[in-house]
Amino acid sequence: MNRFRTVFPTVNRELLNWFPGHMGKGIKQMQQKLKEVDCVIEVHDARIPLSGRNSEFRYTISGVKPHVLVLNKKDTIERRAQRGIVERILREDSDARHVLFTNCKDQACEGIRKVMPLAQDLILSSNRFNRSDKKEYCIMIIGVPNVGKSSLINVLRNRHLNKKAASQVGAVAGITRSVLHKIKICEDPLVYLLDTPGILKPNIADNETGLRLALVSCLQDHLVGEELIADYLLYLMNKRNNFKYVEVMGLKEPSDSIAEVLVAGAQHLNRFIRIRNYDGTMVERPDVTLSARHMIKAFRTGVFGKMLIDSDKIG
Repeated sequence: MNRFRTVFPTVNRELLNWFPGHMGKGIKQMQQKLKEVDCVIEVHDARIPLSGRNSEFRYTISGVKPHVLVLNKKDTIERRAQRGIVERILREDSDARHVLFTNCKDQACEGIRKVMPLAQDLILSSNRFNRSDKKEYCIMIIGVPNVGKSSLINVLRNRHLNKKAASQVGAVAGITRSVLHKIKICEDPLVYLLDTPGILKPNIADNETGLRLALVSCLQDHLVGEELIADYLLYLMNKRNNFKYVEVMGLKEPSDSIAEVLVAGAQHLNRFIRIRNYDGTMVERPDVTLSARHMIKAFRTGVFGKMLIDSDKIG
């Protein structure tokens, strides 16, 4: 019988604290724009609805404005988990009363259809102070990197204006670098959105939070290390008795050794690298970095099934 780790080993915290200069600049820009904003939409990844949410937003950005929490990529978790997620979020953040689950790849998504009507209702029922004489609405989109902020803007713009993408989208965390000019997404009523850079907390609370952010691409893979991310994924899957990686990585049985898993994966993919030995001869070694990328991609594309990474925090 296999015995698996019950605790993931401590890692170098410097690998998990990624707060480039543009993030600090972005926060200041966002605060300066707040006087032009009627509502804030915070976007987060539905797989980690608790881990990695930037609690600083509550005090620096969203606290004084109507607020909608959008949990994107809902297709990556089971629908039945949504109720428990909302209840748990409310226990932690009583201001997060308006939660929507979305899939920005699905134009017919129920959550997408609800975003604008909900935001408009919240704006109309709020005191707009210095903006009460403005006929147009301005909504700021905020969140940590790579959770789908730009994708949400583009799908809303396409839905309401039938326009092509207005905001750059990428699979790498940190694509959006500055608070952009207003992007019109609706004519009647006139609604503008402000895209913003993904902003992480300068100090990530603990190892697991950082690794969960890395697993869903909120941190850049090469900065954390693909093999470390794959090892954390292996730890999580074993802990939850999800052994779908066995077939994908060409193993005979589950393993708790990431070295064994990655070597098997490289051999299964027939991917090797040539390395010069100490005596000058060339030897072939399994390409474990490529194997790690293969394993991580399998998770992110749903090959291992739907996974609520924060399931241990819900309930």
